[in-house]
Amino acid sequence: MELFKHTVHALHGMLVKKDISAVELAKSVFARTDAVEPLIHSYITETREQAMAQATAVDAKIMRGEAIAPLAGIPGALKDNICTKGIKTTCASKILANFVPPYNATVVDKLAAQDAVLTGKANCDEFAMGGSTENSGFFVTHNPWDTERVPGGSSGGSASSVAAGQAIWALGSDTGGSIRQPAAYCGNVGLKPTYGRVSRYGLVAYASSLDQLGPITRDVTDSALVLNAIAGYDAKDSTSINAETPDYTKALVQDVKGLKIGLPKEYFGAGIQPEVAASIKRAIDQLTAMGAEVKEVSLPHTEYALPAYYLIAPAEASSNLARYDGVGFGHRAPGNDIIEMYKKTRSEGFGPEVKRRIMLGTYALSSGYYDAYYLKALQVRTLVKQDFDKAFAEVDILITPTAPTTAFKIGELSDPLAMYLQDICTIPINLAGLPGISIPCGFVAGLPVGMQIIGKPLAEATIIQAAYAFEQANDYHTRFAPLGEV
Repeated sequence: MELFKHTVHALHGMLVKKDISAVELAKSVFARTDAVEPLIHSYITETREQAMAQATAVDAKIMRGEAIAPLAGIPGALKDNICTKGIKTTCASKILANFVPPYNATVVDKLAAQDAVLTGKANCDEFAMGGSTENSGFFVTHNPWDTERVPGGSSGGSASSVAAGQAIWALGSDTGGSIRQPAAYCGNVGLKPTYGRVSRYGLVAYASSLDQLGPITRDVTDSALVLNAIAGYDAKDSTSINAETPDYTKALVQDVKGLKIGLPKEYFGAGIQPEVAASIKRAIDQLTAMGAEVKEVSLPHTEYALPAYYLIAPAEASSNLARYDGVGFGHRAPGNDIIEMYKKTRSEGFGPEVKRRIMLGTYALSSGYYDAYYLKALQVRTLVKQDFDKAFAEVDILITPTAPTTAFKIGELSDPLAMYLQDICTIPINLAGLPGISIPCGFVAGLPVGMQIIGKPLAEATIIQAAYAFEQANDYHTRFAPLGEV
C-alpha cells in the first residue's frame, strides 16, 4: 500500500521502527498531490519546502534515538482560515489574498510542538461561509469520490485532501457543521469538539460564539490523536474552557454495552434521503446487537434551529467582518475619499455569499429589528440547548444523520436556501456548543454516508468510544476514494 493511504497511527509505528523515513512519507504525499491536485483543487497554498525541512528534522531525531510524538513527521493540512506565521492565510477571499499573519494560531504552535509536517493551506468557502466549497473566492474544490460533486463545506479542502491522499490528517473549522458535513461527504471522520475545548486564538472569526476547530482524519484513532495534540486551555482565548483535558486514546475501547443511545425523531423525517436514513438504521441495529440500548427522544425546537442560526451567525459575521475595510490590512481599492475606498474595497474583496450574510446580519442588528430578530434568535438558541439538556438526562449520546443527503453535484444547489438546508442536522449542535463526530456508516451509489454521534458538553471521550466501537466492527474507514486508481 502506498504510504499516503495509511493512517497517522500506522505511519507513526513505521517511523518508530525505522521502516520508513519522514522524508519518504512527505515525498509520497507530495507525489500524490502532483497526481490528483489538478482534479481536486484542495490547496490554496502549498508549503513543500517547509514540510521537507520539518520531515528532515524528525528523521534526525529518530536517528539520534529520541522519542517522537504521535504526529511527528506526519503530513497534514490546515484550513486556510487558521493563521500561520509567515505563510499566507487568505480565508479563500480576495480581500485577504496576500495576507501573511505575523503570528501562529495556538493550534499551529501545538502541532509544531509535536513536529507535525504542514503540507499547506486548504481551500474553503470564503470566510467559512458555505456548505460546499463552491463559495471560495479562488476556485471550486471537487469530491475525490466523484469529481462532479462537491466535497462539502466549508472545510471542503481539508476533507478532500485527506480523502484523496494529499494529507494524512487535516484541521477544519466548524460553525454550523463545516467539519462534520464535508467529512461525511468525503468518507472521513470529522470531529467538532465542545465549544471552548480547542483554542480559537488565531482562527479568523466568522461567528465567534459558534466557531470551533477540530480534526478531519481517516479513522477514529487518528481523530483522538490529533485532538490530543490541539485540545486544552489557552489564556489567549477568552472562550477557552479551563478544564482537565483527558487522553482521548484511552477512549478507544470496542465496547458499547449498556450505552444509552437516543434517536431524535425530528432528525429522521421529511428531507432526509431514504437511503441515508436506511444506512443510519442499519448502523443503529448493529450497535444494538453490540449491547447498546436505543430509545427515541424528542428535540421539539429543532425546526427553529436553522432560522435562528441564520440570524445569529450572519449578525456575528457582520460585526467580525467590519474590520476588512482596506485600512489596516488586506486588499485596498483606490477611492477619491475614505467612504468610496471602503465601498470599493468591500465590493471588490468580498464574494456574493459573504455579502449576503453581512447584509442579513446588519439588518438583524439594526435599530428597530434587533429585538424582533436577533434577540428572538438568541432565545430560540436557549430553547434548543434546553432540548439537548433534557434528552441527555435520559441518554448518553444521540445519533443522527450527519447530512440529509450524500454529496450533491457541483452547481446543483444554486438556491442559497436549498444550500442552507443541508446543515439542518449539524447546526443545532453548534447552537448548543456540544461535541459531535461524523463517521462513515455506509455508501449510497458509491458515495459515502456519514453518521453523527452527539455527546454531552466535554464528553468527547464518550462519542469517540461509540464511534470507535462501530468503526472497528466495519470496514468503511478502510475504503479509499477511487480517484486516480488504475
